[in-house]
Amino acid sequence: MDEIRRLAFESVARACGFTFLAVICLMIALSYEPGQSFRFGGIATLILCAALLERAHSIFGRDHKRTEVWLYLDKSARPQEPVAKRLVSNALREAYLTFARHTAACAALLLSGSLLFDIAGVL
Repeated sequence: MDEIRRLAFESVARACGFTFLAVICLMIALSYEPGQSFRFGGIATLILCAALLERAHSIFGRDHKRTEVWLYLDKSARPQEPVAKRLVSNALREAYLTFARHTAACAALLLSGSLLFDIAGVL
């Protein structure tokens, strides 16, 4: 169970990391206008948060054998079929919800930064 949970968190962390890399690259491209850059980053991370919540909501309808977690598990460490779907789905759901919470916090920080840049520009 611990191995499945670890692999689920690694899988979701990797996907979120690549997404944040793209968002950061685009924010750097927009850095000539900091308020706009932070606003874009906040909106993009909110979209990522919504995608993570959707994945967490729909995970129980997906085939557990087609997940990255299942592919990375050693064949000897794979649980029996009746239990496997529940274990993998629960671990992935927990990972999706955890990263959605962190992503929402990042979005709030970025949107707050955008607001501060907009207020500073008005003054």
